[in-house]
Amino acid sequence: MLTPNPYSGKATDDLRALLQRIDRLESRHQIAELVGNYARACDEHDIDTLAALFTEDGVIDSPSKLLAAEGRDGIRQTFTRRYKIRGPSYHWTHDHKVMFDEANPDHATGLVLGHAETCPDGTVSIAAMRYTDDYLRLDGRWLFKRRTLTFLYYVPVTDYPGVLATSLRLAVGGTRLQGDYPESLASWKKVLEAPDSP
Repeated sequence: MLTPNPYSGKATDDLRALLQRIDRLESRHQIAELVGNYARACDEHDIDTLAALFTEDGVIDSPSKLLAAEGRDGIRQTFTRRYKIRGPSYHWTHDHKVMFDEANPDHATGLVLGHAETCPDGTVSIAAMRYTDDYLRLDGRWLFKRRTLTFLYYVPVTDYPGVLATSLRLAVGGTRLQGDYPESLASWKKVLEAPDSP
């Protein structure tokens, strides 16, 4: 049985609007499950499930290049390398905003806030991050087309007490890098550049 097209010209305007609302409610739920499945696959080191959450040409990246891969095979290889040196982890997501494409019912974008506890190379670490997502529905299934991971901080837990007091909030090996945000956000810059009130 064919799924009714929310944008079919055969339907009345009211019916089209109702079908679109139902489709978006169902899609929002499926996208939330997609995000949750990603977190669980990361913690379980389930590489096959993780790769299958992306389109064949899917991309995951980050400004700091702590994570960068293209295509399912590339994603599978990248996470396999990472998990060989990373012990137990716990990812959890908080707020999740989904924005649907008005011109294409099979495309949406999203912003996901989250935290993670990890143990790379035996160093217990904690991270606060945001995912900027591009979702695509193929054959009725929502997938990641692209995930861009940005870090507020990612440091050993021993460094956590003072992490927000510095801009060098990413610990990579023996070096420190700038946090990906909030300093890069337009809203953040606008406040800093605004003249002081008299």
